[in-house]
Amino acid sequence: MSDSPATPKQFVMPDLIAACPFPCTVQPNGDAIADQSDRWLDASCPDLGEKERAKLYGIRAGILAAYCYPYCDDERFRVIADYINYLFHLDDLSDEVKDAALLASTVLNACWVPQYYKPTRGQPDKEPAVGRIARDWWQRMSTTSKPGPQERFKESFQAFFEAVELEARHRAGEDTVPDVESYIEMRRDTSGCKCSFNLIEYALDIDLPDFVLEHPVMKLLHQSANDVISWSNDVYSFNVEQTRGEYFNLVVNFMQHQNLSLQEALDLIGKLYKENIDVFIENAAQLPSWGPEIDRDVDRYVQGLRDWIIGCLHWSFDSKRYFGDRGTEIKKTLVVDLLPKRKPHKEPAPAPLLKMSAYPYVVTAMGLLGCLIYSIGL
Repeated sequence: MSDSPATPKQFVMPDLIAACPFPCTVQPNGDAIADQSDRWLDASCPDLGEKERAKLYGIRAGILAAYCYPYCDDERFRVIADYINYLFHLDDLSDEVKDAALLASTVLNACWVPQYYKPTRGQPDKEPAVGRIARDWWQRMSTTSKPGPQERFKESFQAFFEAVELEARHRAGEDTVPDVESYIEMRRDTSGCKCSFNLIEYALDIDLPDFVLEHPVMKLLHQSANDVISWSNDVYSFNVEQTRGEYFNLVVNFMQHQNLSLQEALDLIGKLYKENIDVFIENAAQLPSWGPEIDRDVDRYVQGLRDWIIGCLHWSFDSKRYFGDRGTEIKKTLVVDLLPKRKPHKEPAPAPLLKMSAYPYVVTAMGLLGCLIYSIGL
């Protein structure tokens, strides 16, 4: 990847926070519970090396949950913070995994057979840690969740893994970059947002009827929210991804398929981001009425989408994931020094959570995220 006429030393990110008019709120006990969640994941992964453990705490995944689920009670918030933490761990693990299908099978096994480990074809006889963690989390979530959100989460989580496998094939194809439309469609599943949106219902202890969630206007709200969250993540993660030679990013898509410079691509994403925020606001005003009780839950749910849109922006600068220790400074200036590309070399693999003979990629999920994630780009 190169910029024209020459590779720049710096670039200026679009001011996405200024383009988003939603207020930012944080879960009152978010800091303390986020710390508990970090320590839970740390204890669940005793084989992590020092570098990976530092990443775990530096991501501040529980703080992302605090931004995005500010009206959740403490008990449910802890479950959600654990999921976000796990999704980040899963995402980076899958960057190293060369058998995404086996990873998906191991994790999803915990959701469909929560009582005990039941290996499917190709899974090891002894359950890997990545499966044990998923099972621990799912048992807590499923026993406190209403039926609708629980089933929708499982469907979204499966779609997340299917999209991740497709992304893995793109990544294995010598940095093949899909066309913009295909990328955006695929990103809606790899972002992990669909799973995270299901957890809005869990956080609020509501169960929206299917006819509400399938309404055309609600679908447009989901799509706009997913897109702006995914695009903002691509802007913020671009620098660290390009230094690793990763090109599955909307910034690179625009540069390659529309022959734009790096700065032009970023400016275009900023423009499209603002347009989609405006579309979201317009569509939210067009939701029909389904009666006082359902309308009340719908209003709270749509607020949850707003919380996700604005919350992930602020978290991106609080976390060390994208900007290291310079998050506060870059949040003000939006000026980023372009990192040099790393020279290809083999590094010792992090302690695997899956014991497999061969291991490409999963995402942000969780995306997750989607579906949902320990070393991520969301």
